[in-house]
Amino acid sequence: MTVDHAPPTSPPDISPLPDVEALTPARRPGRGPSVPRWLRRAVGPVLLLLLWQSCSAAGVLPADVLASPGTIARAAGELVGDGTLPTAMGVSLRRVAVGLLLGGVAGIALALVSGLSRLGEDLVDAPVQMLRTVPWVGLIPLFIIWLGIGEAPKVALIALGVAFHLYLNVYAGIRGVDAGLVEAGESLGLGRWGLVRHVVLPGALPGAMTGLRYSLATAWLALVFGESINADAGIGFLMNQAREFFRTDVIVVCLVVYAFLGLLADALVRTLERLLLQWRPTFTGQ
Repeated sequence: MTVDHAPPTSPPDISPLPDVEALTPARRPGRGPSVPRWLRRAVGPVLLLLLWQSCSAAGVLPADVLASPGTIARAAGELVGDGTLPTAMGVSLRRVAVGLLLGGVAGIALALVSGLSRLGEDLVDAPVQMLRTVPWVGLIPLFIIWLGIGEAPKVALIALGVAFHLYLNVYAGIRGVDAGLVEAGESLGLGRWGLVRHVVLPGALPGAMTGLRYSLATAWLALVFGESINADAGIGFLMNQAREFFRTDVIVVCLVVYAFLGLLADALVRTLERLLLQWRPTFTGQ
């Protein structure tokens, strides 16, 4: 028997790989460098200010109707320089803080009573819902009769507007807690107060933060009405004085201050929300 041997195969020809050039995405033709988003967002307000200033300079927008941006900026500088505006801001901030504290305590307490107990809901929810439908600004005459014309009616008006928003959102947050989480807590041996502390209240916290943001917006709105009640200090007092002398520049300065303080308060609440709700995964956009 003979065995045929296959002819030896030559090793494969291994040639060096060609140099691979780094591939970079081609820039779209005609597209320049990207503009920062903050700069794009600032274009609209800047154009609006330029249009406003141009209309004022051309006489299309008379000063007794609306002052020009330059005049408003000078008025703001004067109010800051003589200390009038910082003093008024301090008075208004104190009123909002006291009203927010009183209204917040009342609204959260009522929401806890109504949300954690069916008996509490039967006793509390119906009267609160009835009062909520009453325009709280229309209660100003009664507040003046009951509390006089000092600081009390101003603070009471702010507290009333704050309490309703916090009540509704905290109550909805408590009743919106997943029943499965409650059952899981019970299976782990948590009692009633343990469930409230470790399950219900953390679950209601997002609703409470939302209610706090709404409450702050309502507090500044209530402050505008409250400071029209025979006020002798505050941002609303400056606006009333400016109205008597047709100072539209001062009125706009006060409105800008209101807006700035409202945005600052909302930013603080959003920061607090991020700190307290780190455990909750949320959609942040695409």
